[in-house]
Amino acid sequence: MASAAKVKAPALTSDDVLAWLGHDAPEYEQRKARKFVPPTVSIKDVHAAIPRHLFERNTVKGVFYVVRHVALSALFYAFATRTDLIAWRAASALGWGASGRSALGWACWVLYWFWQSVSFAGMWTLGHECGHDAISPHAWVNIACGMGLHTFMLTPYFAWRLTHRAHHKGTNHLSRDETYHPMVRSDFKNLPDVEHATKMDYKEILEETPGFTLFKMVIRQFLGFQLYLIHNRKGNPKYPPWTSHYNPDSKLFKPQDRNAIIVSDIAIGCMLVFLTTWSYFAGFHAVWSLYFTPWLWAHSWIVMFTYLQHSDPTVPYYREKTWTFARGALATVDRPVFGWIGEFFWHGIAHHHVAHHFFVNVPFYNLAQVTKAIKPVLGEYYCYDSTPTIYALWRSFTQCTFIEDEGDVVFFKNQRGEVGRECADAASTARDAKPAKEEKEADALAIAGLTG
Repeated sequence: MASAAKVKAPALTSDDVLAWLGHDAPEYEQRKARKFVPPTVSIKDVHAAIPRHLFERNTVKGVFYVVRHVALSALFYAFATRTDLIAWRAASALGWGASGRSALGWACWVLYWFWQSVSFAGMWTLGHECGHDAISPHAWVNIACGMGLHTFMLTPYFAWRLTHRAHHKGTNHLSRDETYHPMVRSDFKNLPDVEHATKMDYKEILEETPGFTLFKMVIRQFLGFQLYLIHNRKGNPKYPPWTSHYNPDSKLFKPQDRNAIIVSDIAIGCMLVFLTTWSYFAGFHAVWSLYFTPWLWAHSWIVMFTYLQHSDPTVPYYREKTWTFARGALATVDRPVFGWIGEFFWHGIAHHHVAHHFFVNVPFYNLAQVTKAIKPVLGEYYCYDSTPTIYALWRSFTQCTFIEDEGDVVFFKNQRGEVGRECADAASTARDAKPAKEEKEADALAIAGLTG
């Protein structure tokens, strides 16, 4: 009797992983189901809804947040230098042997790495606020705090400040935005055009195993930001290969920015000398454990919340004909990333990012109130998503695969060539190509605090 043929188990797909991680939030599903018509909201209308006192920056309050945050990191560091003693005493009290002490020691280190990485990401966030002159009305206070915080995180302060402000001036504008630039269909050389591509074409060219997708995610999460700084990885392809934030003559900058870039480079050089000297006297293992491990983990948090702010299947990209500053600001998603941790340690950078994109120099501690004030004006165009963070990250990474080379308003398509969100009929989109009352871009930038 012939033995029955073994049935091969179906291969695990990205959708299977997505279903295991969680589910879409109701507001995401509602937004996805609603056909998109470009908004006609005016930044002046949004600005008018905000009480004037929320724009005021308080130096004492801003510096207090910086000092408090640095103090917390110092406390975490003090804890880490005593982990062996803590583990030994705890194991002795519990009557545990050497293996117990070792396990407690590792647990203490993991605890330190997590909380210090969270705190390091918060330092970077405060440096970001300094770059927007949101800590203080005095430029020197913002520069002193921002330079110190970002240099500690090995981020060139002036260089990144300039390109980040350019991102704000052209958010989700396909020719002008600086970061997380989407791939287009033509980037996949063997992928046929939309009219001729078959399901098998998408499967053979775009589909990945979850393991390979996870590998790519790990590389991007931990190294992606530094690779962007070094050679413009995932930056706008309009720049030459190996365009760097560390090159004073880079096409990223204007000639008048050259001296500021050199200052940033010197500061980063000083930080590297400090780390090298520390490693020489304390040993590289100590520096790796106390600084580089939480530093790497912090980069995963930074990439996570910055990527999810604008990369979403329901968020549009615009080309020149249809982009306005207000539409770019609205191509942003507020997310309650990690709940109170994101509010306290990351100063609401993910919770209230829509408001931040409209008015960059509003102090972060006022953004919750600003968000509440502008939501009625924005209506259905205010994007909020309470989808669990790790699920949302995997969803965007696997479903935001590419956009089409043509179209004035485009949405991401996934690995099967399916669009994340449908646009309304072409007549409606054409009718609303540019709002009749939209401000001149220079006026919008002035209102948003982006003239400098």
